[in-house]
Amino acid sequence: MLEAVGRVSSAIVSIFSILLGISNYETVYLYVYIFCLGVFMQLRKVQRTGGGTFFVCLPKDWAARNGLDKSSVVALSESPDGRLIVNPKYSVERALQVATIKPSQLLDREIMGKYLLGYDIIRVEAKERMSSEDRERVKLSSSRLIGLEIVEEDYSKIVMQSLLEPSAFPPDKILQREHSIASSMHRDAVTAFVEADEHLAKNVIARDIEVNRLYFLLVRILRTVIQNPGLSEKLGILPIDCLDYRLTASLVEAIGDQSVQLAELAVGSAGSRIPKEVVQLLLRLHKVAFDTHENALKAMFTRDIALAEALRGQRKAIESLGSEVESVVHKSHSDIASRVLAAASSIGRIYGHGVDIADLVMPKPP
Repeated sequence: MLEAVGRVSSAIVSIFSILLGISNYETVYLYVYIFCLGVFMQLRKVQRTGGGTFFVCLPKDWAARNGLDKSSVVALSESPDGRLIVNPKYSVERALQVATIKPSQLLDREIMGKYLLGYDIIRVEAKERMSSEDRERVKLSSSRLIGLEIVEEDYSKIVMQSLLEPSAFPPDKILQREHSIASSMHRDAVTAFVEADEHLAKNVIARDIEVNRLYFLLVRILRTVIQNPGLSEKLGILPIDCLDYRLTASLVEAIGDQSVQLAELAVGSAGSRIPKEVVQLLLRLHKVAFDTHENALKAMFTRDIALAEALRGQRKAIESLGSEVESVVHKSHSDIASRVLAAASSIGRIYGHGVDIADLVMPKPP
C-alpha cells in the first residue's frame, strides 16, 4: 500500500515538474504543497446568531482527530494576510523530533538531511564501537551546521541536538547576512584575481563555509515555517514567500560558489601579470555584475518592480564587455588568456544569478 502511495506521489511531482518546467524536485514539492492547500481545503458557510455573533462549524473529522469535544478550548489567531488560524493544541508543549541513523558512506548527507528537515535531536548509533573515522565525520558535519551541537557521546553513539529557537531567526535577516558575505566574496575574488593576491584568494575560499552554513540554516527555518502556521505568523512570513526565499538563498549560494571558482584562478598565479587594458575591462564587467545582484536583493525586499526590471537591461553591456575581453586577451600568453576567459565567464554567471533573483521580485500586495 505504502509503495503504491509512493509511486502516485512521485508521478504527481513528475507531472508538476514537466508543467512548471522545473527540474529541482525540492522546489516542485513546495509548489505541490501550496497547490494541495488550495485543492483540499473545505468551504464552510458563515452563519450568524440572533445576537449578531458570526460562527463557522468545525469539520467533525478534524475535531475528532485532535481530541476536541464539547467545551474544549481552541486558540484563534490572525495571520498577516488576514487568515484565521485555529490551533487545537495551543497549550500542548511541542514534542522534540528525534531521528536515529546508522554510520554509512552517506553519513554526512544523512545528518544534513535530518537537520534540514527540522529534527531537534539526531542520534548516530553503531551496532558496536563507532570507528574514529565516523566520529570525525559526525563532528565535522556538526560544525558545518549552525546550532547543531554534540550533547552526548560514548563508545557506540553520538547524540546531537539543535539549540536553535526558530522564532529568533527571521528569514530575511539570514538571507541578508548570507548575501552580505557572498557579495564581499565576489568583490574580493575579482581583486585577488587582477592583483594576483593569493592570500586574499584563499581568504575568499575560506568564507564559502559560512555562506553554506547560513544557507542550510535558512532552508531549515523555511521548512519549519511551512509546517508551523503559528511560527509563520510570528515571523511575519507567508508560506508562499518561503518558496521565493528558498530560491533566492540558492542563487546567493551560487554567487558564493562562482566567487570561489574565481578566487581559485588567482591561487598560484603570482608573477603572471594581466595586461592593464584587460584588467580595466574585467573591473567594468565586475561592476555591472556586482551592482546587479546588490540591486536585485534590494528590489526583492522593497518589492521594487521597476528596479528589478531595469537589471535585465544590463545584459547587452555584459555581453559587449565579455566580447571585448575575449578579443583583447588573445594578444596575451595562452595561460593568461585561458585564466582571464574563465574569470570573465564566472563574472557573467554571477550577473545571471543576479537577474534570476530580480525575476523573483513580486509587487507589493494591495
